Amino acid sequence: MRVLIVDDEPLARARLAALLGECGGCEVVGSVGDGEAALEALAAARPDLLLLDINMPGLDGTALAARLAGRARPQVVFCTAYENHAIAAFELGAVDYLLKPVRLERLREALQRARQRLAAAAQAPAGHLYARVRGEQVRIALTEVICLLAEEKYVRVRHAGGELLLDESLRQLEEAYPEQLVRLHRNCLVPAERLVGLKALADGRVLARLAGTDFSPEVSRRNLPAVRRLLRMG
Repeated sequence: MRVLIVDDEPLARARLAALLGECGGCEVVGSVGDGEAALEALAAARPDLLLLDINMPGLDGTALAARLAGRARPQVVFCTAYENHAIAAFELGAVDYLLKPVRLERLREALQRARQRLAAAAQAPAGHLYARVRGEQVRIALTEVICLLAEEKYVRVRHAGGELLLDESLRQLEEAYPEQLVRLHRNCLVPAERLVGLKALADGRVLARLAGTDFSPEVSRRNLPAVRRLLRMG
């Protein structure tokens, strides 16, 4: 299970990382100090679980959890020194609520609960995108999407049946489906399951090879390391 630690105290992050080292089946894929940094890390680190503090500067833990509520990944376990946020935390769908200093036994319990939720979510149907065509709502399964391209105020969806426009931004879609969508460059997302390889051109550009289409969008230098990691992971 891939874990991202989010806490504004470096010592607290270090202690959680050490505890996770004593829990089997866990990999710390990042350690950041605030909610905004966590949002930026989601697409690259692709965590299954956040160990999340509440009182942090800027975007705090409850605000971040509210933005992630309803997603299969990442699940959230709050790790805080305060008892009075527990009800709000569980209303946001948190897996567990651990009080600092976090005890190893309680952390193991929380990790097991997170694994159970992730396993249940894996059996759920794939996500869908929603567009409007002549005033009617149209649903497109993510499994049918070829790519998502930002164009001025809209996002153009290339899918198995043609093209549609969405009102959401690429950032909103990326945050809503962090496990299913991969950013290739600032104007393009593709479903992870369509990404099958890369093609290097003589001029130094790198194109993505996508299953089921001849369309090969360019991968930016900034996003290339994350795309390569994803391909290595299969």
